[in-house]
Amino acid sequence: MPAITRGSHCKIENGTKLDDVMVARVTDASAMEKTPPKRKLRSGDAQRQQSPVSEPMNWKSPRRCLNSSPKSVPHSDGKTFIDGFPKLHMSPIKCLFKNPSVKPDWNPKDTQHIKTAKEALHVSTAPTTVMCREDEQSRILNFCKACVEKEKAGSLYVCGCPGTGKSLSMEKVKEQLADWVKESGLQLPDILSINCTSLAKTSDIFTKIMGEAQPQKKRNGSLTPLQHLQSSYSQKAESSCTKMMLIIADELDYLITKDKAVLHNLFMLTTFPFSRCILIGIANAIDLADRFLPRLQALNCKPPVITYRAYSKEQILKILHQRLIVLPFVVFQPQALELCARKVAAVSGDMRKALCVCRNAIELLEAEHKASSKEEDHIACDASAPEIVKSRESQIVRLDHMAVALSKTFKSPAVETIQSLPQHQQIILCSVVKLVRGGKKDTTIGEVNKSYVDICKSTLIPPVGTLELSNMFTVLNDQGLLKLGQSRDDKTRRVLLKVDEADVMFALQGIRFFRNCLTVN
Repeated sequence: MPAITRGSHCKIENGTKLDDVMVARVTDASAMEKTPPKRKLRSGDAQRQQSPVSEPMNWKSPRRCLNSSPKSVPHSDGKTFIDGFPKLHMSPIKCLFKNPSVKPDWNPKDTQHIKTAKEALHVSTAPTTVMCREDEQSRILNFCKACVEKEKAGSLYVCGCPGTGKSLSMEKVKEQLADWVKESGLQLPDILSINCTSLAKTSDIFTKIMGEAQPQKKRNGSLTPLQHLQSSYSQKAESSCTKMMLIIADELDYLITKDKAVLHNLFMLTTFPFSRCILIGIANAIDLADRFLPRLQALNCKPPVITYRAYSKEQILKILHQRLIVLPFVVFQPQALELCARKVAAVSGDMRKALCVCRNAIELLEAEHKASSKEEDHIACDASAPEIVKSRESQIVRLDHMAVALSKTFKSPAVETIQSLPQHQQIILCSVVKLVRGGKKDTTIGEVNKSYVDICKSTLIPPVGTLELSNMFTVLNDQGLLKLGQSRDDKTRRVLLKVDEADVMFALQGIRFFRNCLTVN
């Protein structure tokens, strides 16, 4: 009989009983259970074991690494890696609006909270930097630097639509010019800012310039302020230390008269041989220099023009984020801000309008919470996490608040017409908007009919018949809301939305039924 071996590789001698062998095996097994098993090494651990010296791993401190775990392995490039892939961190603005819990709650019932939010969105609250206008601001500053450095007079015309940052840019240019002059060791020019709407007469602008340029000089009573300035700039100054003067004339189009003499004489002051004037005129009209200063063009003295274009949707959104990021709480849903930026950019690109709409939306939320304050007092304090998030979402300005604020600001005849339509015609418009959304230009009556029936069934509203539906299309076409194409088959006739999609949304967002239908999936 062959020998039986144990785990210790010992042979069973002759005369040893099989029972003794089994007892020995059991004893060895119990001993193995008492001994703790060895830890299974990973591939990385095996390599570290083979190395003679193993240096301890330097983990990142939680205080020094805010965006990664304290036990994330640091790499040479400073990135955090998870499973071999770099972890991309979200920008502060995206993180703020994606996760409202980043900032503490705000209370729409708190008057101090409301006041703080409105002040941040007020036109008079000047931001630290003028965003999206860096190029225009740099060109104006370089023009002023060149005139001051060479001690040479010059004129510049700044134009653009209202609310595009012209006046705000000039305030920043004045600050930057003062800093540059101080660093360069040059003499800061006298700065005269005039809003032409405050003048009693258009010719009073020369009186203001005269008072700034020669405050203590005795004047000849027979000469007008304009003639004094023309005479002064036609001859060399008595004192060599005469300072230059920067004149910023805002709302310049108020100086337009029938003979255009005031506007022409103002720009002509910079063409005299000993003039010390740097004139910057600001107005809304882009072609003002061409239409009202033809003689300057003939004399080759036409001022260079810097045009401020209307703000785009992205620029408006960026500026709104800049103003809201300083608040210690979240006020708006991201979708609400995007709706505001899209509508304002499509209508005018006026940043002041966007700020006004946002403040109106805050007032709507404030009024809503005042009306429902009694109901909210009974909310349970031990709500679950999803309910807490829902409650926090209800405390910020939502899409419906912004839509109502926009409709009040941009009230158009189309909005009033849509709001006065019967319910089934409103459902047809709602169906067309859903079908043409996403860049599609038009649709067909057959597709609109199918969408109309689906909406009616989902809301338990009985749909109208085919003949009545066709009559409704004709009515909407006659009112200019839809445009119907020509076709032998009524179902294949093309349907084109003739009003802005946003106008339909603004007109119907106040009704919960249509708000649910128009919600973007």
